[in-house]
This record gives sequence, structure tokens and C-alpha cells, in this order.
Amino acid sequence: MTKKYFGTDGIRGRVGVAPITPEFIMHLGYSAGRVFAAADWHLLKGERPTVLIGKDTRISGYLMESAMEAGFSAAGVDVLLSGPMPTPAIAYLIRALRIQAGVVISASHNSYEDNGVKFFSSEGSKLPDAMEHKIEAGLSAPIETMPSAQLGKVERIKDATGRYIEFCKSTFPYHLDLRGLRIVVDCAHGAAYHIAGHVLHELGAEVITIAAQPNGLNINHECGATYCKTLQAAVKKNRADIGIALDGDGDRVMMVDKAGVLYDGDQLIYIIAKHRFLSNQLKGGVVGTLMTNLAIENSLQKLGIPFKRANVGDRYVLELLQENNWQLGGEGSGHIICADKHTTGDGIIAALQVLHALRDTDKTLAESMGEVQLFPQRLINVKVPKAFDFQTNYSIQAKQQEANQDLDGNGRVLLRASGTEPLVRVMVEGKDEDKVGYWAEQIAGVVKSAAT
Repeated sequence: MTKKYFGTDGIRGRVGVAPITPEFIMHLGYSAGRVFAAADWHLLKGERPTVLIGKDTRISGYLMESAMEAGFSAAGVDVLLSGPMPTPAIAYLIRALRIQAGVVISASHNSYEDNGVKFFSSEGSKLPDAMEHKIEAGLSAPIETMPSAQLGKVERIKDATGRYIEFCKSTFPYHLDLRGLRIVVDCAHGAAYHIAGHVLHELGAEVITIAAQPNGLNINHECGATYCKTLQAAVKKNRADIGIALDGDGDRVMMVDKAGVLYDGDQLIYIIAKHRFLSNQLKGGVVGTLMTNLAIENSLQKLGIPFKRANVGDRYVLELLQENNWQLGGEGSGHIICADKHTTGDGIIAALQVLHALRDTDKTLAESMGEVQLFPQRLINVKVPKAFDFQTNYSIQAKQQEANQDLDGNGRVLLRASGTEPLVRVMVEGKDEDKVGYWAEQIAGVVKSAAT
């Protein structure tokens, strides 16, 4: 069954435009609350399920938090509020507090005008599709508020930040520290603004924190994991050893070396995998996605590390990791899952795993990558109508085939529909940068023409 509202990463859109309206968010909370109330949580007789609500720093979080809270309360579900916290922090706190579910109000790396909702299960992972279908089905029914004696209660957690800081630190080896390292951390004016710097400082690093003054409107603006120029300049200006960039909700990470060279998620996964493999700590292989750079796949296989590709989206990476009983996977965008450390992608914890590799081997990011050179990639997003099916369009298929013939085994073409926006993402990758750019433009042009 196709879901109407839920994409690969929850529900997301422009605030004030359906479905991201107060009315819908309250109804969503109510529907989710009724689904959670009916689920078999093995609660004691008379006990209500409890949901934790966290959010990032965008101004609309206040509005959406209140609407979601009202919906859950009307459904007879108790609510805990954490305030601004990274998405992976909510996943951790759900398990630490032994509660039934969690909600993160965030649009991740998007600008402040957008917002969204992500649900987490009692295991600290994304809700299964079956439960999302039940929540969507409940949206067609009216809100029927529970009797006053059965309404959900609301309480604010006061020690959420400290709990999560200690959890992050616990994933870094006790026999190592970060003393002697000067690190710049870019918090994207987002949910990790009051956390990331403390984690690194308490592990011994000299920390310079930037983009950590959220005002509700500046989240992800010319900073963070989707705009690393600010971090690159700060690393060189402060003569730092390394830079770490998170995104607005703290589940993505990019890193920069002392020369200002950027390392994306694919490269960071390779560094972690190589270190774990050579130190006999890698369980199984590595899961990437359809977008993972071909050079990373080839380099892992040369080391003897198995590699598999999942559909784009961290939930699909996690599913394939669980299916194979592996522990490491992620995306070039910086979503990195270390399943032996956490149940979901976590920017701070992933950065600590890279730092573990660097400290353990006494190498830099560049030295850890060795001779691995990423293949040039070109990604073009083409806006299309929601019902547009590019997979059955003859002209698009013909142009793809023409490109593949010209690349002749030294590259690949990938087209996929966005899970969160009405876009077709056209990606071409290969050894020849000129060919990559040419065919990306050609295919994107055909998609645009076919969609109009």
C-alpha cells in the first residue's frame, strides 16, 4: 500500500501549507495516540502508554509541539517533553526511559520555513510501515476526546541533555581521549547546539563551537552538514586539526581536515570500516545505498569487506543491516549508522567513531583514506508532478540507455523519486567528469520535458 503522508523520513513540508498545519498535526497526534493505545505494550492494568516529544530549534517547533501534545492527550496518551534535542537523542531516551514511542518535530537539513514529524518505536528505530499505515487510516476518523479522567498527562524531562551527553561519550573507547586535538564543531544552529561541544570537550578536545546560537530562523542557514564552507573557513582560521559539521537535527555528519578538505559520509564510512576490519572489530560487511560512490564499493571489496546497497533512506539501510546481522552502514549525505552503538543514524556518535579510528592509528583523515579517490558524481533534482511516473517513459529510458552505452562500464546512471518532495533525482557517476556532467544534463532535460 502506498502511504499518502509518510515518506522515507516521516512527514515533512512547508509550515502553514497542508499537511503541516496545526489542525493536521493535532489530528496526527490523536491518530498516533489511538494506535499506540491499542498496541500491545505489555503495560500494567490501567497504565497508559507514554510518548516522548522532541524537536529541533526552528520557530515553528513551538506550534507543532503544542498541537501534537494536544492530540496525544486527547487520545489518552501521556507525554514527556524534552525541548530541543537531536533526533538520535530522542531514539536513545525512548529506550533509556523504557517508554512506548517517540516523536521528533524536525525538517532535518531543510530551512526554517519547513518542518516535519518523525515517529520512533519503543526500540528507538523508525516505526514499521504497518503502524504508519494504521496512523494514516485513523486520520479519516474524527477526534473523539477521551473523558477528562482518561486524558493524557504532560511532563517535561529536566535531565535529557546530560543523559544524552553521557551516552555519546560512552561510545568512545575508555582507553582513548581527544587531548591535544583542536576541533571546530558546526552545530547548524540546530538541535545539537548545546550538546556536541560538551561531548568533545569532556573527552579532552579543545573545542571551538560555531553556528550554535539558534534564533528559530537560522537553522541550517549557510552552516552545518549541507553547507560546509563555513566550517572549512573556520578550521583554517583557527588552525584546527579537524572540523565536524552536523545538520539541524543532529543525525548527519561531515568532516573537514586541517587543510580544509571535506570528507562526506561515504568517505567517513570507509574510514570506520577500514579501521574496524584491520583491527578485527568489523562484524560482517557494510551497507550503502544506491547513491554510494562506486569508488567506495570498489575499495571496500579490495579489502575483502562485503558491501550491499539499500534504497536511499536510513530506514532502508537499517533494515538491510538487520537482515544481514551487520553493524555499519549509511549514506554519502552523512547519515551513518553504527548499530553496535545506537539504533539509528547519529552525527555525534559517527564522528566519534571516525575520531576513534584516527586516534587508534595516529593517522589523519587523508592518510586514512589512502589512495581512494571518489568518482565524479553529478546530481540534478527535477521538479515533477506528484503522479509523474518516470520509469515507464520511453524517452527517459532511451536516454538512460544511451548514457550507459557511452559510459561503457566506467560509470552508472541512477534515477529515483524523492521520498519527501515532488522531485526526480538524476544522478550520473563515472571516471570521466566531463561525460558525467554531460549525461546528467541530458537526462535531466529529458525528464523535465517529459514531465511538462
